[in-house]
Amino acid sequence: MIDLAITEAHIRTTLTAYLDEHPDEKATLAPALDLLDAGADLTSRKEFRGHATAGAVLADPVGRILHIHHLALDKWLLPGGHLEPADDALLQAALRELTEETGIPASAVTTVSHRPVHIDIHPIPANEAKGEAAHQHIDFRFLFRTTTDVGQLQTEEVTDASWRVLDTLSNERLRRRVADALR
Repeated sequence: MIDLAITEAHIRTTLTAYLDEHPDEKATLAPALDLLDAGADLTSRKEFRGHATAGAVLADPVGRILHIHHLALDKWLLPGGHLEPADDALLQAALRELTEETGIPASAVTTVSHRPVHIDIHPIPANEAKGEAAHQHIDFRFLFRTTTDVGQLQTEEVTDASWRVLDTLSNERLRRRVADALR
């Protein structure tokens, strides 16, 4: 097992603070708390009951949101991915994933809040090539701004990038929160 700098305590604290701010999501996010209470290592991508990932919602000056076309899933998604051993915090992991996948330097990105704008639990299909069973991602999404355009894409994972209007975010709660934060 790889020891990650992100701890169970950091994940729990981040999740609890989020739920204190958004108590209406307690039922939706209860599976994540249940996994933590059961001793699951949410930092391990081998925890197939569910593990933490970090996502970035990146807005340009006119409020468009950057989407990437994910190679393995063949879908348009927000930038993000798995935690790495060098990550000290979920926010840092989200920024690292953003810069890796889009080529936008971290120095060109401003953090809107140190708390997640949204936490989402969603299914990931099995991937035989990676030896991964179907599992859940507990995605901690952070909001960022930039005036910089996309750089060199991480072609091993990303096939394209596109700035899209806010209304294209499929999750209504996320869309509303981003709109409020960008005002």
